[in-house]
Amino acid sequence: MPRILVSNDDGIDAPGIDALARAMAGVGTVTVAAPDRQQSAVGHALTVALPLRAVQHARNDGATAWAVSGTPADAVKLAVKTLMPEAPDLVVSGINHGRNAAISLIYSGTVSAATEGTLLGIPSIAFSLDSFALDADFTAAARVARWLAPLVLQRGLPRGVLLNVNIPAIPAEEIRGVRLAPQGHSYWDDTYDSRTDPMGRTYYWLTGRNVLLGPEDADEEMLTRGYITITPVHYRLTDDETLRALESWKLQSEGMPDAEARRVNGG
Repeated sequence: MPRILVSNDDGIDAPGIDALARAMAGVGTVTVAAPDRQQSAVGHALTVALPLRAVQHARNDGATAWAVSGTPADAVKLAVKTLMPEAPDLVVSGINHGRNAAISLIYSGTVSAATEGTLLGIPSIAFSLDSFALDADFTAAARVARWLAPLVLQRGLPRGVLLNVNIPAIPAEEIRGVRLAPQGHSYWDDTYDSRTDPMGRTYYWLTGRNVLLGPEDADEEMLTRGYITITPVHYRLTDDETLRALESWKLQSEGMPDAEARRVNGG
């Protein structure tokens, strides 16, 4: 049986991770390692100035589970490196409460848990449901995970690449299909709502609106139209086109004292 590590950023008690762990029980041997509290939008943060604690967490399905006092990336790294007797064959993250598409990927703890698995050389998938409702139904999203995970185990993924999957929060019979979609340019136009606490002190609450920018075949746009979207994501951040363009700037010597230029360039 393949070994499957399940994590998330909504916390180990979130209904989404319970639905995902139960879906993966039909695929392999499940270990759960997730933050012991809500950790949404922490990105790929790692805990370096404080100790991490991992406490075994009871589940009624018999899966081994750990509540980790850190971030999603902490939970995955600690599980792979220490908590699991053998490295997993697959890392799955989610099912997140809310979509993770377009620019929001850089903030997503759900995607970052899968990214950490990818950085450790393990095929990884992030799953998100397009709903923030407290009574969100994760059934359809769990079925998607149960369908896709065996395919990734069988076929593998290129090293350094994860799959980011978003599922519409609509009845299963209304889902229009599956689309392979590039990451789009849509973003949240953030603002801060200024409020006053009972002591008369000002505090701020992050709010905003989602701005759809396309292109039409991008992840967020296709999700909004009722499609399950699958986006391969990698974190090689170099922009090759700009790198080539910067060569014309002749930065090795332009405007720099000779000695400093030689030092910077290893001379």
